[in-house]
Amino acid sequence: MKKEALLVIDMLNDFVLPGAPLEVPDTRKVIPVIREEIDEAHAKGSPVMYVCDSHAPDDPEFSRFGWPPHAVHGTKGADVVDDLKPSKNDLVIRKTTYSGFYNTDLDKTLKQLGVGSLRLTGDVTHICIMFTASDAVLRGYDVTVVENGVAGIAKEDHDAALRIMKSVMGVRVE
Repeated sequence: MKKEALLVIDMLNDFVLPGAPLEVPDTRKVIPVIREEIDEAHAKGSPVMYVCDSHAPDDPEFSRFGWPPHAVHGTKGADVVDDLKPSKNDLVIRKTTYSGFYNTDLDKTLKQLGVGSLRLTGDVTHICIMFTASDAVLRGYDVTVVENGVAGIAKEDHDAALRIMKSVMGVRVE
């Protein structure tokens, strides 16, 4: 069995808190599931990695994709929500776009840790979860998405992303 790591993706104040710039209300519903996943990973000695948006104030993603400024590095909005704060042994990988693998040390870090299997939690299902899952599969990782531990903006996009990850990418959804 391959060593597994838990990824907690973009559970940041700017996505989770009421009134946040990119508020995804369903993120608040998945916090207890993610907390349980984190606690289980810690109990098993599995790595827990927080993959977090971290943008410059003038990040081209804001104009290119039409997103309002969010998760600007050094602001409270870029912090992980209080209920899911990383412990001292958890790792934080900062990203500037949808995939946790693009221009980050995620793949290198996972390989150094001997990880071959990933459990994905967080938001947004059809964006950062799906693009991270795709890049993970293409790199040879076994990927599981925790269905009750991911949140989407719209139900139809959330459901479509889960269906695509399962049927096209071979991701396990549980």
